[in-house]
Amino acid sequence: MKHYLVIAMRRPGFDPAVVAPHLAYLDDLHVRGLLASAGGFADGTGGAYVLQGIDSLAEAQALADADPLARTGSSDLTVREWKLANRGDR
Repeated sequence: MKHYLVIAMRRPGFDPAVVAPHLAYLDDLHVRGLLASAGGFADGTGGAYVLQGIDSLAEAQALADADPLARTGSSDLTVREWKLANRGDR
């Protein structure tokens, strides 16, 4: 199964009002089985989430583009295919 890491970095003038719609969006992704994990950076500059069950980078990018953080221009979102390492892969 492919995984995609979405890194969201806050832009200058970030509006905290976008956090609630962003979290609702992540909840929807979770319900749909597309969100593996999510969290914010300790320094408050942004956060990241991992998408799963996605067939392509283009599909993952489309999901990131639909995130309220991206739609409002509050954050820059970068999407990368992410290879999860298993203990035996080291």
